[in-house]
Amino acid sequence: MTSSNETASHEAVRRCVIAALRDPAGIARLTAGELDLTLRLMRRAQLLGRLAWHVRAAGVHEQLPRTARDALVGALRIAEAKAHEARWELDRVVWALRDEAQVPLIAMKGCAYLMTGTPNASGRLFADVDLLVPEADLARVESRLVAHGWRGAEVTPYDDNYYRLWTHELPPMSHVEREVEIDLHHNVLMRTARFKPDASLLLANARALSGTGLAVLAPTDMVLHAMTHLFAGSEMPDALRELVDIQDLLRHFGAHEAGFWERFWPRAVQLDLARPAFYGLRYAKQLLDAPIPAEVLRASQSARPPAPVLWLMDRLVPRALFPQHPDRHSHATSFARSLLFVRVHWLRMPPPMLARHLSYKFWRRLIQPREPSSA
Repeated sequence: MTSSNETASHEAVRRCVIAALRDPAGIARLTAGELDLTLRLMRRAQLLGRLAWHVRAAGVHEQLPRTARDALVGALRIAEAKAHEARWELDRVVWALRDEAQVPLIAMKGCAYLMTGTPNASGRLFADVDLLVPEADLARVESRLVAHGWRGAEVTPYDDNYYRLWTHELPPMSHVEREVEIDLHHNVLMRTARFKPDASLLLANARALSGTGLAVLAPTDMVLHAMTHLFAGSEMPDALRELVDIQDLLRHFGAHEAGFWERFWPRAVQLDLARPAFYGLRYAKQLLDAPIPAEVLRASQSARPPAPVLWLMDRLVPRALFPQHPDRHSHATSFARSLLFVRVHWLRMPPPMLARHLSYKFWRRLIQPREPSSA
């Protein structure tokens, strides 16, 4: 059972974070204690750079105490440095693949936001570079990158097979002279996952970025990928940033991409991503008040899960997404995240394969904890 104190703390965190997202300039009116909590929560949610960018754009930076100004300036500089690293890594990948110009190279997630200038790119932290290529070209692209100094992460033979036979990506790679991780994908979900998107449909609708050697997913597909990553491929602790990405993209494309909403739900169905799209729309609306047309919400009800499942998700998702209060551990939040961890693995693999995989990982961690493993 959730204690009344835990519930009150969680609601206080939600109000604090949502207020900072909706009215960044409003942090100038907070008390010292409220401001401190807001900055700590936004840092934990990986949204401090975003807040810093909006505070600077609102012109209220100088109204803040010096310690708060320094924290925001530091977060923004880190975000800008990470964005510069991502741009350079993309440039180097394109250079390394210059003799493979016929192979489409699709920037995804944060790099796609950066290269297209969507609103959620401002102040966003970049952890890695995500790229999509046709599965038939995957070995050639990997070989070319290895020839130019990229190396795969050190993994066991089991984990190498796990990536190559079961998942939708290769083991992570990084250049010997840099520490930026590259994730090379051939789809947006594991081969063994419950949902089966056709990667050829994503590649066919990708949009080239003039003069870069790169392309990005079409707007509908970009949003569906974000929803799929969060609700069918992510373990969700402190993943509020991903829901913020979804809300920003829906708002942006809904206003600036002709026909976006008319194409959105039919495309979700076509790609077999209707269930994660249902959750993406539902929680972007409920938690962040994303502007979603009523007819799209009605259409999404065709992918609504059974009532008991939805009842449970409505209680787990807000708990898992929002950061915990930095001074008060929440057992309810830990429990919610544990259940969602189980859920995402259930979606990734059929039961016999999942049992085999978890048994192996359990054995590895208990019997051979010192050997390298990354899967």
